[in-house]
Amino acid sequence: MSHSYVRSVAWASVCVAALLSAPVSFGTAADRKQAQAQLLDHAEFLCANCFFGPSDYYFCFVADDKILIGYQQTPVLNWRNTSKNYLTKAHRAWMAWAAPGETVPISYDDKHIWVNRADGKQVRLTQDYSKRDAFLNNDRCRAVAGVTAH
Repeated sequence: MSHSYVRSVAWASVCVAALLSAPVSFGTAADRKQAQAQLLDHAEFLCANCFFGPSDYYFCFVADDKILIGYQQTPVLNWRNTSKNYLTKAHRAWMAWAAPGETVPISYDDKHIWVNRADGKQVRLTQDYSKRDAFLNNDRCRAVAGVTAH
């Protein structure tokens, strides 16, 4: 193989990698809306006696006169105690997000909601408006999730 051929293949690979990473690094944060949101309700569906089972967390916010529902699923390793997750000692990103107060700063787009943990790291919640009856304490959240009040 000639030296110029290897160099041209390497250069082409670098260019392709740069083009593929450009939308990821420049397009995502610009499309997010920033807002101060009020946490209206939240629900936890904890996995008990789990060996790498998921726990589900739902959060209902109001921001910019819009109801946003975010969903987080975390892998769990526990037994006999639903409030424990022994995986978080090894991987802190698997900690469930806990609201620091009634009002929280968020950013969001059409698919996700980003909130900050107490340690400053961002947590990405997936927007989920499924018909699951997760919110028992707030009729506005239930209406957006497609559930009628009883």
